[in-house]
Amino acid sequence: MPRPPGHGPGFEVRRQKIIDTAAELFARQGYAATSVNDLGRAVGLAKGALYYYIDSKENLLIEIQSRVMTPLLSRAREIAALESPPLVRLRLLSESLLTIIFRRLDHIRVYEHDYRNLTGVPLRALLDQRAAFERVVTSLLTEAIEQGDCRATDPRLVTLQFLNLHNHTYQWAKPGGRWDAARLSREYCHTLLLGFGAPGATLPDVEEAAKAFKRAHPRLPLDPEAPWPPVSLAS
Repeated sequence: MPRPPGHGPGFEVRRQKIIDTAAELFARQGYAATSVNDLGRAVGLAKGALYYYIDSKENLLIEIQSRVMTPLLSRAREIAALESPPLVRLRLLSESLLTIIFRRLDHIRVYEHDYRNLTGVPLRALLDQRAAFERVVTSLLTEAIEQGDCRATDPRLVTLQFLNLHNHTYQWAKPGGRWDAARLSREYCHTLLLGFGAPGATLPDVEEAAKAFKRAHPRLPLDPEAPWPPVSLAS
């Protein structure tokens, strides 16, 4: 949401902190069980003053969902457009997805549990973004199947397995804990590719290829919230 006319430079900083706090409260208590008064107490603002920074409680939910899906979908499309084998791009996309999960655990919990509280245009927009992200995953898996790296199977079913394995990580992940996004991505993709591999075919060493790609392109940011280089990255 752009800064309304007449608001000083501190307005957006305060508003972003309010959204952070809302994500924490919604994640802990649930969206429906958290009132505007609860949020006001948490940020030290009376209800009237709080509405100076937010349009509505639903708008906070929209902002939280957008913080996840907007950068993630943009990065997914950029990774999909890279000139590298589909399984390498899938490995990079896996790490990108896990990076934002680790970065915004509260947001992801709200994203997974409370999106049904949205209505109308905001709900439709979110569902469209989710579907677009799934199509990116499906397209990469379809490419891998067509190239013979993965066995012939329903790409939609494989996509759901990929998403289910990644999307539930927020339930137990701890930033700074035993495993980080890169380690989990390596293990997840290893497990998935062992299952998806074409019978009798030797899967390419995706992990080594992904490492080589990252070494060759040190400016490539897998973090969905980091700026993407202005030039396309070839393999």
